[in-house]
Amino acid sequence: MNSRFAAGYFFRVLFVSGLLASIVAGQAATAQTAPASFPTKPVRIVVPQTPGGASDALARMVGQKLSEKWGQPVVIENRAGAGGNIGMDVVAKAPGDGYTLLMSYVGSHAINPSIYSKLPFDPEADFVAVATLANVPFVAVVNAAVPVNNIKGLVSYAASKPVSFGSAGNGSVNHLLGEMFNTASGAKMQHVPYKGAAPALTDLISGQIQVVFTSLPSVAQHIRGGTVKGLAVTGSKRAAAFKDIPTIAESGFPGFVINPWFGLFASKGTPASVARQINQDIKKVMEDKDLHDKFAALGAEPFESSPQELQSMLHADIKTWAAVVKSSGATAD
Repeated sequence: MNSRFAAGYFFRVLFVSGLLASIVAGQAATAQTAPASFPTKPVRIVVPQTPGGASDALARMVGQKLSEKWGQPVVIENRAGAGGNIGMDVVAKAPGDGYTLLMSYVGSHAINPSIYSKLPFDPEADFVAVATLANVPFVAVVNAAVPVNNIKGLVSYAASKPVSFGSAGNGSVNHLLGEMFNTASGAKMQHVPYKGAAPALTDLISGQIQVVFTSLPSVAQHIRGGTVKGLAVTGSKRAAAFKDIPTIAESGFPGFVINPWFGLFASKGTPASVARQINQDIKKVMEDKDLHDKFAALGAEPFESSPQELQSMLHADIKTWAAVVKSSGATAD
């Protein structure tokens, strides 16, 4: 072997060896920085409302399916109070790792910023949007003994008799819907705030109040059982499971369309990759026919979105409901 060939061979060996070392080092670095599979431990979904409502029902249904898919427990934790602010604050202060999720909806996340003069968290900056689950119409229901069977009948009845409508509290979506209906119809129903939707429904059934605007899932069994009468839903179309209940818009009040979204948020700092993975996993479990049937039975309509779409909807709805709150004069302070 001559000296020139030997030198060339030596440098080629060094180059190949160095290239192989770089590839190995790069693979090692990638392996070190790649996120671990999610989840590797139990996931908590905080529901900032009492058990029995739409948020609670949807969280439990989807949580069960996610648990089956992930092979990890999904724990539902009800942290009600202050119009949803207590539960929201729990999630806002949790580690940003995706293991603590918030079951949220328009009623607390988009309305509270205008109802409360001061919040312990920023409704946008302190949360990471993950996925929507469903659109859920609200429904106007009356005690079974109230002698009306439709919305126009309720307006006439309220013109001749004192009528009270209950809500989950001052500034809740139930409250604002009642005030919006008063404005649209000219009715003068008196608002009675409760500490949650459940006690309002209890007093409705017992006849202490006459009307409640509430989420369809929270009252579906009572409508079927005949303890309350569903007069009209607030959505743009009739609920699949309650085709006999018209919309408020088709009952003589066009433009009265409220169809709130329900969805999941994570704590600030949760990696975008984790939010996207949860989003994709939710879309996958939402393909389950059993889940679709359960949603339909409650009057909920499955609704998919990307994290970015949910974030944009929240931003827009905060502005929309601010105008409604201002018009109603509602406040929680």
